[in-house]
Amino acid sequence: MYKKILLPLLFQIDPEKVHHLTFDLVRFFFKIPGISLVFKLLYRVKDKRLERKLFGITFPNPVGLAAGFDKDAKLFNELSCMGFGFVEIGTLTPKPQPGNDKPRLFRLREDEAIINRMGFNNEGVEAAVERLKNRREKVIIGGNIGKNKATDNVDAVKDYKYGFNVLFDYVDYFVVNVSSPNTPDLRALQDKKPLTELLSSLKDLNLSKPAPKPILLKIAPDLTTGDLDDIISIIKELKIDGVIATNTTVSRSGLKTDQAVLDQIGKLGGLSGKPLHKRSVEVVEYLVQKSGNAFPVIAVGGIHSAEDAMDMFRAGATLVQIYTGFIYEGPALVSAINKKLLKEK
Repeated sequence: MYKKILLPLLFQIDPEKVHHLTFDLVRFFFKIPGISLVFKLLYRVKDKRLERKLFGITFPNPVGLAAGFDKDAKLFNELSCMGFGFVEIGTLTPKPQPGNDKPRLFRLREDEAIINRMGFNNEGVEAAVERLKNRREKVIIGGNIGKNKATDNVDAVKDYKYGFNVLFDYVDYFVVNVSSPNTPDLRALQDKKPLTELLSSLKDLNLSKPAPKPILLKIAPDLTTGDLDDIISIIKELKIDGVIATNTTVSRSGLKTDQAVLDQIGKLGGLSGKPLHKRSVEVVEYLVQKSGNAFPVIAVGGIHSAEDAMDMFRAGATLVQIYTGFIYEGPALVSAINKKLLKEK
């Protein structure tokens, strides 16, 4: 029903407007008594064999929702009823910011992809915390943190530490996002020296807490082999808990979408969806093999089917996340992946 009826209707509306409309509709329907139970029965696959124990957390299943969908922690309770083993909110910045100019979200239907240049639009970390205080469902929450656009890279550590402190009591793990292509110069923080400084500062802050929480690094798919080697070295040296691979790509190679359409959209923005899958698998496999499986890798990028997810697990991923695939395929994708995993057991 989702792909045949609902999706074609939703795709008639501007992508950003339909995102907010969908949130409003989901919140409305979930106020109806029994609806949350219906979704759980339809999409939640409960089986001990699906559990994954990672950095002190027991994930009920290895399929999560990637950051970017529920930026401001407005829908995590409802989303948890759709079968996800965990939900990642954000990217959140210390201060609210509107993001980049519109239009900034584009569908490439022929490629089952999305181009976004949102620019960390969010209501700020404090607003998200107020919503997280109303966690009704037992769902694992990841907090994806970034810096404000107006903050220079030399001061970026302050922004990340601020977000970390404010969110600390309300999330189960943290993700350091230095890989979005939509905030000027942000990806420069992936270079060895600034990245080491940033992660080291956050680790020291984490260790000052009574009960430290896992910290993961989210990286871009466009890094060179040398860059990935540096990432592996830093993660091992600082004993960071894991890596999320990968964020969106700035590449536009191999797309089916007409070049005139791409020219109209422009070169700015990150591409997600099916065209990213092959590269994401390559990055996951490289990190796992080159590091000697020294740390967990959470895979994200172009997962539109259960078989796509299996590609990630075969490459060595411990968990997977979906985002664009969730938009194109609906919540049935979550249960399909979990059922496939049980079948492969």
